[in-house]
Amino acid sequence: MDSQALYDLTPVLRVALLGIVVALGPLAWVWLRHRGGQPGQRLSALTLLTLFLTFDLILFGAFTRLTDSGLGCPDWPGCYGEASPVGAHRQISDAQADMPTGPVTHRKAWIEMIHRYLATGVGVLITVLALSSWLASRRAPLSPWWATATLAWVCVQGAFGALTVTWKLYPAIVTAHLLGGLVLLALLAAQAQFYRGRGLRLGSGLRAGVWAVFALAWLQVALGGWVSTNYAVLACTDFPTCHGGWWPEMDFEHGFAIARELGAGRDGGFLPFAALTAIHYTHRLSAYLVFAALALLAWRLWAASRSEPQARRYALALLGCGVWQAATGISNIVLGWPLLAAVLHTGGAAVLIAVLTVMLARAHIAVAGVPAARSRPSVAGLASSHHP
Repeated sequence: MDSQALYDLTPVLRVALLGIVVALGPLAWVWLRHRGGQPGQRLSALTLLTLFLTFDLILFGAFTRLTDSGLGCPDWPGCYGEASPVGAHRQISDAQADMPTGPVTHRKAWIEMIHRYLATGVGVLITVLALSSWLASRRAPLSPWWATATLAWVCVQGAFGALTVTWKLYPAIVTAHLLGGLVLLALLAAQAQFYRGRGLRLGSGLRAGVWAVFALAWLQVALGGWVSTNYAVLACTDFPTCHGGWWPEMDFEHGFAIARELGAGRDGGFLPFAALTAIHYTHRLSAYLVFAALALLAWRLWAASRSEPQARRYALALLGCGVWQAATGISNIVLGWPLLAAVLHTGGAAVLIAVLTVMLARAHIAVAGVPAARSRPSVAGLASSHHP
């Protein structure tokens, strides 16, 4: 395993072909369902489907990380220079024999490669979406720039995925990879709203409140990613206290040193347990702030529903996200970090980011003066008037 080259581009074409195969099903579905529709309708449908599959990819990425499968294949983009674990059966077997519970086993290799196939498939869909947007813009006033920005970002996200493997789960890279997946989700969510053209009328103060909660949510996601990538979930196993107290011993200097390897402190030695406690407890304290902000925003949205009926559903959605995240987060602590609760906690974060993104996009549409009742007929004109 140590002598395996970190980058082996031999199987890149075969991995790309497998990604195309993964993407063919969704593409065929969109084409069959909307073959007689307008360009804006097809692009909207493809964007929504890609958004759904990106959410699924984020969940599977969390599953890959939480099952310690991130190094199931120690090279990139294939597995020991092969396009699948089938061709690398001997190498995987040798690595598993040397370390039966190590990073390379047949199960972990398959989990890692399935994640790469799904990611490649989503990349193919986004590439088709960008090309289709440019082609459609020649026949209708559709803007291709949202899709182009999404394509550029998925390339960045692919680079983070490669570095996750080749840098051996470097915490800053793994956290950036998680955040990058959510940025991709947000880009697609915003793009879908601009194609659909439905507005959400909110006052300027309330829009500012949504932006504030949006920023807090991203901070909390980053802290949560830092907890997960440093395996600090079980640094505190009691709730609401930690180690029986309200302010346990914590080492912020080592815990929040960004430029360090997994399990290492700022000075290169072993990461102190107090550093893991600092990582965990900071995320927990921040969660209280985010939950309070969500509750306040939901209350204000509920009050605004007298003039904007749609605001009520968003109030309920935000409260639901807050309760979901609290329940799954506490379950991770008191139940010993069960896999299902951990994956669902990541999924809840993705839903929260998506809901807030949709709210901001629709609020922008309303401010731009496009009536919600005209969203269907004016899909093409709306998409052409908004750029990332």
